[in-house]
Amino acid sequence: MRVLIVRTGALGDIVHGLPVLTALRRAHPEAWIGWLVEERWAPLLAGHADLDSLLTVGLNSWRQRPFAGRTWRQGRELLEALDRASPEVVLDLMGNHKAGILAGLSGASQRIGLARRFRREPSSAWWINQPVVPRGVHAVERALCLLDGLEIEPGPADFGGEKLFTQPEPSAAEPATPHEEPFALLHPGAGWENKRYPAAYWGQVARKLAAAGVAVRVAGGPAEDDLVARVVAASQGAARRIEAATIPALGHLLRHSRIVLGGDTGPIHLAHALGTPVLCLMGPTDPATHGPYGTPRQALAVHLPCSFCHQRLNSPRACLWNLAPRIVAERALELVASHSEHGYMSN
Repeated sequence: MRVLIVRTGALGDIVHGLPVLTALRRAHPEAWIGWLVEERWAPLLAGHADLDSLLTVGLNSWRQRPFAGRTWRQGRELLEALDRASPEVVLDLMGNHKAGILAGLSGASQRIGLARRFRREPSSAWWINQPVVPRGVHAVERALCLLDGLEIEPGPADFGGEKLFTQPEPSAAEPATPHEEPFALLHPGAGWENKRYPAAYWGQVARKLAAAGVAVRVAGGPAEDDLVARVVAASQGAARRIEAATIPALGHLLRHSRIVLGGDTGPIHLAHALGTPVLCLMGPTDPATHGPYGTPRQALAVHLPCSFCHQRLNSPRACLWNLAPRIVAERALELVASHSEHGYMSN
């Protein structure tokens, strides 16, 4: 059997799809399995033991320059790669037209995806020919249910964190080596502004953690330098900046952190997949559907009439403003103590 998983991005969504790969390989050890992913996220899956091939697309850059020679060349290369792969089955983990078109271009005779009313873009069901009605609520469960189309029992979700970032650690991650004292990592960024806990609040959390004897570091994405600087300044010396310039460097940093704190965003879900304790501060999204899977105490949320609106807004709202830094720090310290007592810490 030749199976192509289509989940091009983003980071957290790819992480939520990892249990599908693990279950598929466990059920069919001799199958050819490929994954189609945006080129910027390819380092997450590079060298993965359960993958036979990693196919990349540059859809974001293609949209910006649709008539550029590079766009046409890369498009042709993708078609050639799909032709060489010749998948028989496509698993559409995205539920939109982008994935549907890619599934159609693959030439696979069996295209499995969520049924129309459960898709992000319902009309994209036109591209699939084997709809599946999801079971469960969480994004991980909804992805795993696609294996029903192959009559595979997924079993408990396994992110296979030990199969990620198996290459030698990048030099960019040197500041995070185990030679430095174990630290809590704050990752304050997020794709939505209303998923971002206020920088001033993060500063208070950092001060409370430091007062309890926990070292604190702050990291951010490529466009989050100003946010990281504001958090460090608000910490009044309790936290220091730490770099994670690449996906492998970020993975190394998350794997060796004592606990990772942030919003509903890719680095938090990646840390969870790697087995690092996390504390996810939930605002517009629901912990039941997008929180750290299987660990409800690693999510914090307040329940207001407007909670879990799933709307993308340009600033934090009451759902995050009402999460007191004291509560965040106390829960983080509880998680650190619990994991240390049970010997789960890699540090």
